[in-house]
Amino acid sequence: MDLVVIGLGYVGLPLVREACRAGLAVGGLDLDARVVAGLEAGRSHIDDVSDAEVGAMLAAGFTPTADEAVLDGARAVVVCVPTPLSEEGGPDLAAVRGAARTIAARLAPGALVVLESTTYPGTTEEVLRPILEESGLVAGVDFHLAFSPERIDPGNPHYGLRNTPKIVGGLTPACASAAAAFYGKIVDRVVQARGTREAEMAKLLENTYRHVNIALVNEMAVFCNELGIDLWDAIDCASTKPFGFQAFRPGPGVGGHCIPIDPNYLSYKVRSLGYPFRFVELAQEINDRMPRYVAERAQQLLNREGRALKGARVLLLGVTYKADIADQRESPARPVARRLARLGADLSFHDPHVEAWQVDGAAVPSAGPDLAAALRGADLAIVLADHACYDAATLSEHAPLLFDSRGATRSLHRENVELL
Repeated sequence: MDLVVIGLGYVGLPLVREACRAGLAVGGLDLDARVVAGLEAGRSHIDDVSDAEVGAMLAAGFTPTADEAVLDGARAVVVCVPTPLSEEGGPDLAAVRGAARTIAARLAPGALVVLESTTYPGTTEEVLRPILEESGLVAGVDFHLAFSPERIDPGNPHYGLRNTPKIVGGLTPACASAAAAFYGKIVDRVVQARGTREAEMAKLLENTYRHVNIALVNEMAVFCNELGIDLWDAIDCASTKPFGFQAFRPGPGVGGHCIPIDPNYLSYKVRSLGYPFRFVELAQEINDRMPRYVAERAQQLLNREGRALKGARVLLLGVTYKADIADQRESPARPVARRLARLGADLSFHDPHVEAWQVDGAAVPSAGPDLAAALRGADLAIVLADHACYDAATLSEHAPLLFDSRGATRSLHRENVELL
């Protein structure tokens, strides 16, 4: 194989697609038998790769498998496995270590090994390298080793893997050159970092920047409500400045794999040096409390209408972590629903991308596909993900009371509509 991708999820599968399009012979290794079977049958399990594209990948020779023998003789191996948070607050590197041991058992001289899984600075050299060198081969001498942070944004219609600049950081200059040459076949632009640690830090910097700025506007949303200020309008006005400002908007919390998790990797590393990372820790605290704030605002809105939250029919609109995708990873909808349920709300949900939804193992009933009927049947509807189908006119016309935490209706000024 020209390339074997370990981990065929939201990061690995788009990489496979682009490599197949570039004419490379590609294998994919995944321990989830259901994922492998689905791909073999031409079915995609992620938003950004369609069934038709999987079919084209298979036609180009893509081999999805759970058999480690696919690594034999591979010229390049890219690790795209999950790195969730551990109980200690740092990254759980069990999957990375497992992938490294699998590679080490079959590593060919001259091969390129790249880690794309997000982690703390130093992981490539301190964790991945020693395990790979158990093969008897030396990194930077007998094989090339690099880190290249994934920059996948599920559902983004403008930027995908090919047209998003690809950062690579090599253990040595020769490693960096090998990684840059490999990715140069797949993406439009490659950016070389000084080393693996700089490439690892670049990824964490990107997401920490977003995390902190989202926390800023989330905290502003709380006191702007008390002051009677339309923060959404203020942000729109500030956005007209052509320099020195980038718009971030409040919401019910943060979701996905990156923002709620990645900054904690950096905080974990900083704490290991004996320092607190106050910005990240404060941002985490603010963003983590937003689901509770949403539930409290919902309770206040119902009280204003002479209704108690207990027993009220509350419709949650959008339970994915962002608009127009099916990805529910770390979605703030779950802690919002958990809080509302504890306060006695009668919950239902509507989401065109989700057929069935559970919170803490308990099924939340679907309100059905008819959005207008679902709105009319609720005492309160809460927009948690601003899917395209949630147009302002429909929401405001049919919902007796609407709490919009995503600004989908910010162009309207209706008595039955309230913004976060």
